[in-house]
Amino acid sequence: MAKLKGLLLAGGTGSRLRPLTYTGAKQLIPVANRPILFYAVDALVAAGVEEIGVIVGDTRREVEAALGDGSQFDAHLTYIPQSEPLGLAHAVKTARSFLGTSPFLMFLGDNLLRGGLTRLATRFMTGGFAAAILLTEVKDPTQFGVAVVEDGRVVRLVEKPKDPPSNLALVGAYCFGPTIHHAIDRLEPSWRGEYEITDAIQTLIDQNLSVDATLVEGWWKDTGRPEDVLEANRLVLEDIENQIDGTVDDESHLEGRVIVGLGAQVIRSTIRGPVSIAAGARIQDSYVGPYTSIGQGVLISHTEIENSVVLTDSKISAVNGRIDQSLIGRGVTVSGVQTRPRAVHLILGDQSRIDL
Repeated sequence: MAKLKGLLLAGGTGSRLRPLTYTGAKQLIPVANRPILFYAVDALVAAGVEEIGVIVGDTRREVEAALGDGSQFDAHLTYIPQSEPLGLAHAVKTARSFLGTSPFLMFLGDNLLRGGLTRLATRFMTGGFAAAILLTEVKDPTQFGVAVVEDGRVVRLVEKPKDPPSNLALVGAYCFGPTIHHAIDRLEPSWRGEYEITDAIQTLIDQNLSVDATLVEGWWKDTGRPEDVLEANRLVLEDIENQIDGTVDDESHLEGRVIVGLGAQVIRSTIRGPVSIAAGARIQDSYVGPYTSIGQGVLISHTEIENSVVLTDSKISAVNGRIDQSLIGRGVTVSGVQTRPRAVHLILGDQSRIDL
């Protein structure tokens, strides 16, 4: 049997994460100080995939610079440019020459899975299915592609139904045999102008081919919105272990599970985990509370912060009141005003949001 290849989608624009994604790929926003896309590659490799095609768009250079040739993940990566984002089935069609006749596992690069992809891949490779999909129960099925499952087999798929036939949503992980290419060749664009992978899978079902359903073990998170990134950060930080590679002075207090990266400094501060402090960061006369990730080169001084993600090279100092549930981009400066009369001075990019 041919080995399972991987197809990783990393070409989306990340419009719901603006302004952060004006200057960077959404899949490279860090969760627990590691790019989201890295977790996706890890999941593919853990499922036995060594050859991975990466669908890229306008942020190709940034994605390639971060992932490299794949050797850091024990994989080999091939970059596949997609002319424009016309749907998941279009991405498969774009990768046709890379995929050939091999079975493959397709995964969305902005998704996180606590349980991984191994069970999905194993069931597919040993079960003789035309396709296999990963599903999870959701509260609002109208926002997702939804599957109807009978005796472990998918009998119907509906994309964002007004009247959902079930609460089982597709979560962005799919296994396919080569028959999927013939189904995609027959597709017409949907009402939103995209070639839908759900339509291609439904074609397989209509041809009486077997499509397997596997339920998510653990948790799944789509990181398409700022609040999703913060939630994913909390979920991933739940699994960290203590690792102190930087310096913590005698006047500081660390509670719970904390990572202090190489060259990072904690000075006269309290850190209450789970917290991840990246290499070269400096925390001084401050409080960093649970579920916070502090990026490389960040300076936090005379400030309280928790439930937040701060990206590289930002500076936060003397803020009056605690910063909470915040996603702060790269190279941002946040300074409290100590003089009177006090005023708020803002320089914000497009689609920024601030609550005062």
